[in-house]
Amino acid sequence: MNQPLAYVHPGAKIAKNVVIEPFTTIYSNVTIGEGTWIGSNVTIMEGARIGKNCNIFPGSVISAVPQDLKYDDEDTLTVIGDNVTIRECVTINRGTTDKMKTVIGNNCLIMAYCHIAHDCIVGNNCIFSNNSTLAGHINVGDYVVLAGMTAVHQFVSIGNHAFVTGGSLVRKDVPPYVKAGREPLSYVGINSVGLRRRGFTTEKIREIQDIYRMLYQKNYNNTQASDLIEAEMEATPERDEILQFIKNSHRGIMKGYFKSN
Repeated sequence: MNQPLAYVHPGAKIAKNVVIEPFTTIYSNVTIGEGTWIGSNVTIMEGARIGKNCNIFPGSVISAVPQDLKYDDEDTLTVIGDNVTIRECVTINRGTTDKMKTVIGNNCLIMAYCHIAHDCIVGNNCIFSNNSTLAGHINVGDYVVLAGMTAVHQFVSIGNHAFVTGGSLVRKDVPPYVKAGREPLSYVGINSVGLRRRGFTTEKIREIQDIYRMLYQKNYNNTQASDLIEAEMEATPERDEILQFIKNSHRGIMKGYFKSN
């Protein structure tokens, strides 16, 4: 680690085999796990908890104070899991009194110039492509892919295994297993390619397609469709996950392409 041109506050807890490149600044109240590499010109501010075997590229700023006028210097955190790659000039802000932390799960790839605001909770195995931006208080499930220049509105939820096409404006909740595209953002199918890559069987993919066909391609409102799905389709973890997501949606789920938005 011994880089005379990097500044590491004596109050930071750094594992022995962490590599910190020149011109990086690490504040007090920071923890960095084993095997992590911190590139040059990175700033890691108070409240950062960074896991093992992460790679943080030059220009990134981790755990800066929230861009929220209500923030009043509360003692909050940014928690980053293991095996996370954070590319150039990414900014991740720490939490506010809402959740007291911003969280990035394990095995995520956050590409260059992404911004993740305060109180976002991001699951495992996510990929955020270049310039994707999360406003505050957003929940993102596991295996979510945001293509480049996606902008997500505050308080939105995105379900597990969802794929959002590039340049999208995400104003409504995106249910699990779907592809979201067009403007305004709409259901354009299920994420069958991603599901196959992750070992979902043809039968399971067909089951998920049938659920969303009933939700988005019939003339039912969300309540009617949910009741029919529950009554007519066999109970499975995927079915129940989709129904629970719809039930818990605060902003409302995105529409189907052929419905009025």
